Amino acid sequence: MEIMGLKSSCKNCPYKTLVFDALDNEELDFIDNSRKEILYKRGEVIAEEGNLIKEFLYLKTGLLKVYRKGRGNKNQIIRIAGASDFVSLLSMFSNEKYKYSLSALEDTVVCVVDAEKIKNLVKTNGEFALDVIGRMSYTYDEIIDSTYRIRQKQLRGRIAHILLYFSKTVYKKKRFELPLSRREIAELINMTTENVIRILSEFRKDKIIQIEKKTIIIIDKGRLEKINKTG
Repeated sequence: MEIMGLKSSCKNCPYKTLVFDALDNEELDFIDNSRKEILYKRGEVIAEEGNLIKEFLYLKTGLLKVYRKGRGNKNQIIRIAGASDFVSLLSMFSNEKYKYSLSALEDTVVCVVDAEKIKNLVKTNGEFALDVIGRMSYTYDEIIDSTYRIRQKQLRGRIAHILLYFSKTVYKKKRFELPLSRREIAELINMTTENVIRILSEFRKDKIIQIEKKTIIIIDKGRLEKINKTG
C-alpha cells in the first residue's frame, strides 16, 4: 500500500458525473480536504470482512475482487469491480462493519474519503442522496443479474462467460492476462478448480483459445460466444 500525492481534484475528476455531479464546489472542496489516493499492489487486501467501515472507497483505476470468506480457506467471490466503481457502498449505509473483503487483482488506485463526510452530505443534499441510492441499486441489480446468468449455464458456458467478460468488458481485446487464478475462477462461478482447469484445457485443445501461462488469447470468438449462449 502506498499513499500517493493527489493528481487531480474532485472538481476535475472524469468520473464526477457518476455520483458527485450533484455537489457544488464547496461540497467538493469538503471532500477533497480529506481525500487520499492509495495505490494497492496486486494481491494486497484493501478491506477485510469484519473491519469497521471508516472510509468511502472509490476505485479510480485497476481491478479488485469482492468476496466472502468460507470454511476451509474456501472463499466465494461475489463480484469483480473495475474503474469507477464505488466499492464500499454495499455495506456503508447498512452496517458498521464490512460484510465482505476487497483484494486487488492488479495494481489498483483507490480514492479514500472519510465515511462520515459522505454520510453528512447524504443528510444535507437530497439530490446527492438519490444519486448514491441509485448507484447502490445499480450495483445490487448487477450482482443479482450476473449471478443468475452464470448459475443458469452449464460448466463450459460459465467458463466462456468469464473469458468473454474479461475480453470484452474489462480489457477490450482478445489477448489479455487473466487476473484470476484457476481457484479464483472456481470461486467466482461456483465450480471446482479441477473443472476449471479441465474446461480451459478443452478450449485450448479445440483451438478456441490459446494459453501462455496467465495470458489468454481468444482465437475463435464466435465459437466461444456460442458456448456462452447455449452452454
